[in-house]
Amino acid sequence: MTEVVVLDYGSGNLRSAERALVRAGASVTVTADLAAAAGADGLVVPGVGAFAACMAGIDALGAGPVIADRVAAGRPVLGICVGMQVLFGHGEEHGVVTKGLGLLPGGITRLPARRVPHMGWNTVEPPAGSRLLAGLPPASRFYFVHSYAALDPGALADAGALVTTADHGAPFAAAVELGPLSAAQFHPEKSADTGATLLRNWIATL
Repeated sequence: MTEVVVLDYGSGNLRSAERALVRAGASVTVTADLAAAAGADGLVVPGVGAFAACMAGIDALGAGPVIADRVAAGRPVLGICVGMQVLFGHGEEHGVVTKGLGLLPGGITRLPARRVPHMGWNTVEPPAGSRLLAGLPPASRFYFVHSYAALDPGALADAGALVTTADHGAPFAAAVELGPLSAAQFHPEKSADTGATLLRNWIATL
């Protein structure tokens, strides 16, 4: 059975992510053990709350190099919500810029919408060839809870990524696929059947 580690660095919907991955067919361990994170077939980086707080947890655990080394070696990583955001070069919250892991180009900034946070179900537009969203019908909906996002999907596409977009005040990257690195701004573990399909798709690539 495919072995997946959900990285426990002090933030994230760890148990709901674990349950959703188990239902999708993986053997799942929630742990802060970096050797397990390095050796698993797939590594999930969850995250909720503030970018800076999540980066502080990753730095305190020393997990950044493990995540980066996995990506450099072509070993799959999936970031979820703020776990997606920390994969970018930086995040800006309340005028404070925090350095991210730099595995995706660009940064994370506040959504330019009258209603923030963006909370609830939203349709997404996947690109042709998406593996994460394969088999899903047009205008599939996922569950979002966030105030910040990657607002330059074009820069990601220019870097060779497959970018799924959504819109809340402006277009933003709802999901990204770049080599072994996958990421979702929405919560697949809270997105019912569409989220389950995405997780099964990801596990099938491991």
